[in-house]
Amino acid sequence: MDTPIKTPRNGKLTIDQKKENKEFSCKRVFVEHRIRSVKIFRVVQERFRLNPKKYEQVILTICGVVRLRIGALVLPVEKYAIA
Repeated sequence: MDTPIKTPRNGKLTIDQKKENKEFSCKRVFVEHRIRSVKIFRVVQERFRLNPKKYEQVILTICGVVRLRIGALVLPVEKYAIA
């Protein structure tokens, strides 16, 4: 798990450290937005009321819809086929 570089007590970050923190935050914001996109479907945040065996299939379907919406490549179906 990555974390940003913290400012030392009574000190300041160097320009390179600030640049690294900026790059880190840009990646983090992207990931946070994808998590929000999945939570819009409310399957993750609420109790799943369907058959528990269907949960993985529903989550993968929602993730596929989100990936399609953002224009990401869709993974091959046979690699992630659910029995």
